This record gives sequence, structure tokens and C-alpha cells, in this order.
Amino acid sequence: MSRIGKQPVLIPDKVKVSVTGGTVLVEGPKGKVQKSFSPVVKVTVADRKVTFAPTEDTRFSRAMYGTARSVVAGMVKGVTQGYSKDLEIQGVGFKANLKGSQLDLALGYSHPILMDIPEGIKITVTDQTKIKVEGADKQLVGAVTAEIRGYYPPEPYKGKGVRIVGERVRRKEGKTVA
Repeated sequence: MSRIGKQPVLIPDKVKVSVTGGTVLVEGPKGKVQKSFSPVVKVTVADRKVTFAPTEDTRFSRAMYGTARSVVAGMVKGVTQGYSKDLEIQGVGFKANLKGSQLDLALGYSHPILMDIPEGIKITVTDQTKIKVEGADKQLVGAVTAEIRGYYPPEPYKGKGVRIVGERVRRKEGKTVA
């Protein structure tokens, strides 16, 4: 049995949790997040607590109810505090700008990269080289951050590219002329 799955998730004030079938909807001051779970997990809400239980006695069911508890705890944290990731652009002429609901990236290609910002995500650009991705859904914040980084990951020779703040890029030595 999962030790994490046995612990209930406490629902703070200003947060509303509703369960319909296998779908959990969490609403709070930072937004709302909805996730669907496998039918091998039973989710119940009672007196400001969300509890989880496996419906079958299988290894998969026991594993999934701990996972479901962890995901719902992350959803509650997301709608109360929110999640954010910081990105940094390095390279001569590399920059980012916001154009309405699109992120405009100039990353050394012959064309600008226009990325549509998904609903529920807030992106702020400072100094044209620092990007902050914020939202209530932890998975969506990470996915958008990975997508932006994927346009030009940091390369090991000069170190240019889009990197997550705190990411360490292993540098390589270039060719030497004998």
C-alpha cells in the first residue's frame, strides 16, 4: 500500500474541490485545474479533505492511488500559490517579445518563432532575455517551458540558447589547431 496515498489532502479556505466520476476539478484564487484519473482509484471529498482509495487489489491500483493523491495535492497548491519557471536567453541577437497572445522569439534562425500562449499560462518578458512562465497547472507550466527551451536548447561549445535558470550546461572544448 502507498504511504502517500493514505494521507488525505487538506482543502484550504477559498479552494473548492469537486469530483464527478473519475474527474477532479479544483478551483481557487489563481485559477482552476481539472484532471481525470483511472477508474482503479476512488476519490472522495468530505469535510475539507480529499481522500483516496484503490478500488482493486492489484499492484497498478495501489500505485495509482498514491500518484492520484500527489497530483491532487499539486493541483491544490497550484490554485493557491501557483507555479512558475524562469528561462534565460543567451546569444548575440537572441531575444524574446510578447505580441498579444503570442511569444515572439528571435533565436538566430532566418525567421522569427511565434508561439501561441496556452490558456491558463501567463508569460512575462523582461530585458528581452528573461522569460517567466506562470500558471496554476504544474504540468502545463513545465510543458510550455520545455517547448520554449526546445526551440534552441543550449549548445555545449558557445553556450548560446534558451536555458532554464539554474541549469548547468557542460561546456566542450573546441577544435585546436596544431
